[in-house]
Amino acid sequence: MDTVTQDLVNQGKMLPLMEEFYTIQGEGFHTGTAAYFIRVGGCDVGCHWCDVKESWNADLHPPTSINTISEAASKHGKTVVVTGGEPLMWDMEPLTTELVRAGMKVHIETSGAYEPSGHWDWFCLSPKKTKLPVDKAYELADELKMIIYNKHDFEFAEQQAAKVGAKTHLFLQPEWSKREQVTPLIVDYVMNNPKWRVSLQTHKYLNIP
Repeated sequence: MDTVTQDLVNQGKMLPLMEEFYTIQGEGFHTGTAAYFIRVGGCDVGCHWCDVKESWNADLHPPTSINTISEAASKHGKTVVVTGGEPLMWDMEPLTTELVRAGMKVHIETSGAYEPSGHWDWFCLSPKKTKLPVDKAYELADELKMIIYNKHDFEFAEQQAAKVGAKTHLFLQPEWSKREQVTPLIVDYVMNNPKWRVSLQTHKYLNIP
């Protein structure tokens, strides 16, 4: 990457774009609603069960102008979800400014491991044990989405729920490869702890992106 491009990436005016697509939100609070997804490359959180490991290396994804990204997004509905990778590795202020200017509602899905930047209408926080969220991420969280891989993850979920605000929506979601084993555990847990709700990766059941 040449110096000029690197400077633009560092400023958030270009981002390593892995993919972008219009689909149905499959997880969490907004399940079943249409949204345009912007997947940004780069992540060092290192979840062993991550289903988009190809997003980890930002160098594999072309630096793309935020104007180009925003223009494409504005052609598809009114809701944009910025995800990754870990989008907060980059300065999100320029991109979200453009998206807001285009009249979009802007959501993020993040581990919260980096200081938040940007303007967000919805902040979905999904903490990971390998790199815990910064304090500001807990404060901003509209939604807490905890991935359950085994029974020990329920304790971690409760630890994280204790750090978010009273109005944050709480979700437990089975890790896809373990769904048959852990979904019954989640159902029982939610029935006994009704502050939580079940989230499923419905887009995978529907066979859509």
